[in-house]
Amino acid sequence: MIDRRRLETGGFITFLVAITIALCVVVSSFAAALLWSALAAILFQSLYHWLLKRWPERRNLAAALTLLIIFVAVIVPTLFIGSLVIDQSASVYAKLQSGQINFGAYFQQIHDALPNRIQGALDKAGLNSFEQAQSRVSTILGNSVRSIAGQALSIGRNAAAFLLSFGVGLYVTFFLLRDGDKVGPAIRRSLPFEHSVAEKLVDKFVAVVRATIKGSVIVGLVQGALGGLTFWLVGVPAALLWGLLMALTSLLPALGPAIVWVPVAVYLLATGAIWQGVVVIVSGVVVIGLADNILRPILVGRDTGIPDYVVLVTTLGGIELVGLSGIVVGPLVAALFLTAWQILTEQRHAQPGHLED
Repeated sequence: MIDRRRLETGGFITFLVAITIALCVVVSSFAAALLWSALAAILFQSLYHWLLKRWPERRNLAAALTLLIIFVAVIVPTLFIGSLVIDQSASVYAKLQSGQINFGAYFQQIHDALPNRIQGALDKAGLNSFEQAQSRVSTILGNSVRSIAGQALSIGRNAAAFLLSFGVGLYVTFFLLRDGDKVGPAIRRSLPFEHSVAEKLVDKFVAVVRATIKGSVIVGLVQGALGGLTFWLVGVPAALLWGLLMALTSLLPALGPAIVWVPVAVYLLATGAIWQGVVVIVSGVVVIGLADNILRPILVGRDTGIPDYVVLVTTLGGIELVGLSGIVVGPLVAALFLTAWQILTEQRHAQPGHLED
């Protein structure tokens, strides 16, 4: 005989899953905007509560002022820098297409400027010759710059869609700021987990979001700005675009902006620009390198519990999967994965009769 209650429960769960998938499909066009709205609301929730203390019972005013501060302090500078990056990207992209920028020629200049012994060692290290390694590295660098330039130009071409997503993001951010102290607990209560498990998962979610934004993004912007300023001082073309590259590469543990400034320093030294190369090296090691060590502990303030190699792999995978949002999505998925397995292990060890190995 069919259990009517189980049938009704199963039907409701099926409906719930189906309608959730349908909602995700409906809002998928604004997924990035909604994600960054949630991140902004989490990051600036303390500022909202500080303003709310000054104007109690005026939640709309506090949320609006918080949104205004976000717009003036974060969004306007980002849009301004973004417009400059688009201009430089268009210029670099055109030169790449026309052949005026040729990474292979740059590497050949470096090769020819090196002592004969080093040239011979480099030639022997390749499969047949240095030109093969040069071609591979040149292709990688060229594709990277083309990709960034192409994405920047795409934003410019799809300005209407960008403005629509931007407006939706601001609108949603306002309500998430105003009602965040109600939405958060409601989500926690609705999770189909034990209360303690839901608390741990939500706490890890918030911790990773804050650590990623405050630590990785802000430190990346600082390192990118310092790198771009250094390149501008020594006369490297498209310094702002290279600064953006350094800001993005700063998200990668153990590698960081050195991926960008080391080859530039080598090129400058090999082509006779001695003082410019020395300035880039000193700035890269002393200024750009130390910025991470000084700022990250201050901004993050707590360990997310994710190993560096996991952060590296998940950040790269996240960027590949969802674009720029992957810098948060990748480490967040990793953190929730590790936390879930940790909870499962703790629960198994807490069960009566569990035997230790």
